[in-house]
Amino acid sequence: MAELVLRNISKRFGGLLAVDNLDLDVSEGMILSLIGPNGAGKTTVFNMITGVYPPSHGTITYRGNKLNHLRSNRIIRNGIARTFQNIRLFKSMTVLENVQVGLHCRTKSGAFRALFRTPHQKQEEKEIIDRAMEILEFLGLVDYRNEYASYLPYGDQRRLEIARAVATQPHMLLLDEPAAGMNPRETAELMELIIKLRDTGLTIFLVEHDMRLVMGISEIVTVLDHGQKIAEGTPKQVQENERVIEAYLGTKSKERA
Repeated sequence: MAELVLRNISKRFGGLLAVDNLDLDVSEGMILSLIGPNGAGKTTVFNMITGVYPPSHGTITYRGNKLNHLRSNRIIRNGIARTFQNIRLFKSMTVLENVQVGLHCRTKSGAFRALFRTPHQKQEEKEIIDRAMEILEFLGLVDYRNEYASYLPYGDQRRLEIARAVATQPHMLLLDEPAAGMNPRETAELMELIIKLRDTGLTIFLVEHDMRLVMGISEIVTVLDHGQKIAEGTPKQVQENERVIEAYLGTKSKERA
C-alpha cells in the first residue's frame, strides 16, 4: 500500500518547468531512490513534499492526508522528516543538543510550564535527554554527545543530521544526497545505517548520485530527466533501461563502442 502518493505533480519557476506531471508512489517500509542527471528535478520533488514550496499543479497525499500548501512544521508532525544536500546542523550546539532540538517538535509543555519549570516540564526534559541518548547510541554517535557539532568529522556530521531527523519520530525519512562528500568507507557505513533504519519500520525515500549506494540498497528506483519520469523499476531493470543509459551518458547504448 502506498504511504506517499504524488499525482500529476508539476513545479514551474517562471518559464522553467522543473517537474513535469510526475506520478510517484512510495510504499510503506521500502527504500525507494529517486535518481537522474543534475538538474533533473529531484530536490525540487523533495522540496514540494516537505512544504518548502507548493506544487504548481497536482496533489501530494501522505497517509490519506493532502499535503499541498501545508507548512513544513505541519508536515513534520504528520510524520515526514528530511535531511538536506548541504548539512544544516546547529554547529555551535553539542551533538546531544542537536538531537534534542529534533525531539522538541513532539513536546507538550507550553510556555507556562517551560517558564516556571513545572514538574511535568522537568520530567519531559528528562525523557527528551534519555530518548536523544538512545538515538545517538543507535546511530553510533553517543561517544560524541558532548562535542560541538562543528568538531565532528564530515561523515559523522551527516550521521548527526540523520539522527536529528529521526528524533522528530517520522514514519518516512527523506534523505537528500546523504553520501555527498563521503569516502568509500563512510558510504559503506551509510548503506548499513539506511538498511538498519528501514528495519526499524521507517520508509526511506532517497535522492542520491552514488550509484553503488543506490543499486546496493534500493528496492525501487525512479529516474527523472528534465523533470519527467523516464523509468521506474528494480535496480537491475533501471540499469538496463535504454532511456536511462541515454540520459546519463548523452548517447544511446547501441552507439557505445
